[in-house]
Amino acid sequence: MTNVRIGVMYDRDWAPEGLPGFAREAEALGVDDLWVVEDLGWNGGISAASVALAVTERLRVGIGIMPAPLRSPALLAMELATLARMFPGRLVAGIGHGVAEWMASAGVAARSPLALLEETITSVRALLRGERVELEGREVRLAGIQLVHPPVEPPPVIAGVVRPRSLELSGRVADGTLIAEGHGPHDVESARALIDKGGASADHTVTVLAFCCVGDDADQVAQALQPCVEGQGAWLGRPPEQVFTASGTAEEVAERVRELEVAGAGTVVLRMVGPEPVRQLGTVLKALGRQVRN
Repeated sequence: MTNVRIGVMYDRDWAPEGLPGFAREAEALGVDDLWVVEDLGWNGGISAASVALAVTERLRVGIGIMPAPLRSPALLAMELATLARMFPGRLVAGIGHGVAEWMASAGVAARSPLALLEETITSVRALLRGERVELEGREVRLAGIQLVHPPVEPPPVIAGVVRPRSLELSGRVADGTLIAEGHGPHDVESARALIDKGGASADHTVTVLAFCCVGDDADQVAQALQPCVEGQGAWLGRPPEQVFTASGTAEEVAERVRELEVAGAGTVVLRMVGPEPVRQLGTVLKALGRQVRN
């Protein structure tokens, strides 16, 4: 039996009104995490996380990720603090650069994306700890901001990043790192080395997203995954055959999850592809030795 946390993503292409039912079903199965997405033009991460937390009792809910250019650090800390006080211990806040083209199209492209991410994460974490923040940074300026209702248990603030300098930054300033879909065990090992180079503490977490399609017919699985691996491969700059997925039979998926765990992942979040995602998820949990609750 694996010790890695198992999460499931509520895919950005699924209608928002389906989130409450899916969250309840995922919790009933016994999954550890539910992760929601904030991509430009799709859904809001804070609002989606609020819904998922409100309709469940145990699930940890992760936001992967909120683009730093789209949000004021002061407002972001206020929103996160509200959720963390209402649902203590059940929130993970992911912050990243955002896709450069999307940020430009929204008119919020940063002059220095690295500085913006570092200053955002640093100030948000400080605000969530109840500190008064004075910051005259390259991208962020806060003149004595302090939360009136900081959370008793500040949520982890993690960085969703890909490139080497950003991974080092994550190790330096964040509570954890979120690694995007398509990265396999070797990628996770390399990322962990860069995170550690940045000065990560021993409790710095690594969360890995992975496309997942469960089926006994390899051709059908490959066909279902094709749009995902082609699109992600183009974004990552690698051919589709080098885009890692946790797919195949339930036992094969479980083995891929274990490989990510050995490489350094503390949480693996499955992004289900194909029909009946909840049923697929249940078969994976059983293959991992989890007691499926329904």
